[in-house]
Amino acid sequence: MSPVTRMRGADAGFLYLETPAMHMHTLKIAVVDPTPDMTYENLVKAMLFRLRRMPALRRRVVPVPFALNHPVLVTQRRLDPHRHFHRHDVGGTGSMRDLERLIGEIASTPLDRSVPLWEIHLCEGLADGRVGIVGKIHHALADGAAANAMLANVMDVGSAELRPGFFSESAEGDEVPSRRRMVLEALRDAALQLLVIPGLLARTARALTGMLRYRHRESRGVPLPIKDAPPTSFNGPLTARRTFATATLPLADLKEVRRLHADSVAGLTLNDVVLAVTSGALRRWLDAHDEHPRASLTAGVPVAMDPRDSDPRLFGNNVSNMFTTLATDVDDPVERLRVISETARHAKAMNRHLGTSLADWSQFTPPAPVSALVRAYSRHRGARFHNAPFSAIVSNVPGPRERVKIGGAQLADVFSVGPLVEGIGLNVTVWSYVDRMNFSLLACPDLLPDVEVLASYLRPALAELLGKPEPGAAAEPVAGDNDANKDQESA
Repeated sequence: MSPVTRMRGADAGFLYLETPAMHMHTLKIAVVDPTPDMTYENLVKAMLFRLRRMPALRRRVVPVPFALNHPVLVTQRRLDPHRHFHRHDVGGTGSMRDLERLIGEIASTPLDRSVPLWEIHLCEGLADGRVGIVGKIHHALADGAAANAMLANVMDVGSAELRPGFFSESAEGDEVPSRRRMVLEALRDAALQLLVIPGLLARTARALTGMLRYRHRESRGVPLPIKDAPPTSFNGPLTARRTFATATLPLADLKEVRRLHADSVAGLTLNDVVLAVTSGALRRWLDAHDEHPRASLTAGVPVAMDPRDSDPRLFGNNVSNMFTTLATDVDDPVERLRVISETARHAKAMNRHLGTSLADWSQFTPPAPVSALVRAYSRHRGARFHNAPFSAIVSNVPGPRERVKIGGAQLADVFSVGPLVEGIGLNVTVWSYVDRMNFSLLACPDLLPDVEVLASYLRPALAELLGKPEPGAAAEPVAGDNDANKDQESA
């Protein structure tokens, strides 16, 4: 009898956070130049074959009776393709904007928990003959780093091959444990978890003390969640609806911003430039909507906690969040960049002091009370009664540095975006691909009805940092038809 694989609290927490209005899945979008034999049927066969490299995608979540502990994962012997693979026609004129509208619809529905928590959507009918492949995966299964490794395993690229040890998991499915066994093992695991509390308490106390000392000594300007986030129209209770938009910027231009201002802004990183471009776009959007918050907008920035030399991780979450300013209250773009960079540097240092100590407490999250509390908060629109934790989610993930293929088809572009959380109606996720930086914006249209307009402000925000005249209105882009530059540095 094999042991039950229990979810970690850091992963299961994304299940507890899910409500009818707050979906905890992420999207990975590939735009490809299809080969003649790249049919829907062949795509399904190829993806099912690749699943042997990603055992996490063959596991489904099984709740423990009475919610005595976190759910367990059971490997499913046979996957039903009809539950995981879906086919769509983009419609309209087949433009990138039409694809974005379809992706918004795909993002608006939760994943089915009775099967492994992922879907693949083939989106055909783009005007240039390309097709979109939309992967939808629950955050409980993978964060950005793990999803990046998964993406590498469906691409035909030699550098993405992992060590043979990664493929050793048996293709056989697991038996669903009996209720009695799940209860007994849940109680046993809960008792064992209690043994780590003394050490975790000591480590958390040291981490908090170090972080607070640093904040007092070095930087009191790092924003605090809830306290320092000003109200905006896109901060409020979520509905189930989602909209999606993209913008592609040349990576070389963002690197040029870093080069131009390296002397005046010490320690400037590519992440700082991404935050500044996002800030410039938000300033334009706020001004166009006659919103003038007295304080700067703030950002929650996911930070990967994996060691730089660690092996690729194909499952789970090892991420924390840092909170920083977007300096939207600063008019001068160079000074805004300096404030963002300095504050982000201090926020990173505070985050390093904390490490994973606070996240490790998620192992003790009681499933039933937390789920009930989150659902009640969402149902009663609790986000109306306080400031949002922060204004927007902004994430930057380095993607493939070389051109790759999926099933023999050339990958023209890749986009990614994470979920929204209550009170925060905007997520900006940036993935690089070879020579470009692809910005993906996910919004709740009942809070932010024109996300495509906000996306259109990213290019002039970059031009402002380059000291160039703002570009005129461009024609609607065709999927993947953007030029950019070379490799990306992991900031």
